[in-house]
Amino acid sequence: MIIRNRLGMTEAAETMLAQQNRMDQVANNIANVDTAGFKREKVTFWEMLYQASDNQMRVGKGLKPVTDQSGGPVKMTGNPLDVAIQGEGFFKVQSPDGVRYTRAGNFLLNEQGQLVMPGGNLVLGDGGAIVLGEGQVSIGRDGTIAQKGVAVGQLAVVTFEDTAALAREGTNLFRLQEGAGGEAQPLEFEVKQGYVEQSNVQSILEMTAMIDLSRDYESQQKAMRTLDDIDAMATQRVGKLTG
Repeated sequence: MIIRNRLGMTEAAETMLAQQNRMDQVANNIANVDTAGFKREKVTFWEMLYQASDNQMRVGKGLKPVTDQSGGPVKMTGNPLDVAIQGEGFFKVQSPDGVRYTRAGNFLLNEQGQLVMPGGNLVLGDGGAIVLGEGQVSIGRDGTIAQKGVAVGQLAVVTFEDTAALAREGTNLFRLQEGAGGEAQPLEFEVKQGYVEQSNVQSILEMTAMIDLSRDYESQQKAMRTLDDIDAMATQRVGKLTG
């Protein structure tokens, strides 16, 4: 009985750890409900076989983070440097660690007149970094950027056969995982100037998930206390029999 109870304790502890990780994920989603272009994270649960001891194998619980790449609502800002992608696709940006991808189109100009993300990463066009001078900026539906009627570049927007090949890096950046395949592909896209895509987090759903997780966590705590009490009773009875 003690061995079985210990297995039950292990199962409960694994479940609580999974719920805690999921709770951290939900909290991060809620914290970024107002972050432009943010994509909510969720998890999938699967079971895996692993070595419990020299002679035993057992099934444990696994968690796999998954990014929800569905589009968020588009908000009009009136800022000429804000751009929202209509449909699928990702902006290409240059980070210190290489090319990255994002849906966040709330762009700025740095001191060199380069189009950048709020964190300073360069927004890439068909010819590399996009440099703007003085004057009104217009961005066409095909991503062509013009000033004073002269085209100065075109936004680089790409897609992927399988977005699961993208790994989250920071809040709004994604990188293509090594060996995952599915290289970035050019895309016929359409953008809207003066608009920005908002987070796809639905705060009500996330709050509901947080309440459910909290209740489930408490249930597992009660189960562990019950199993611990059973172990204590079994130990006392064995002691009486051997005495």
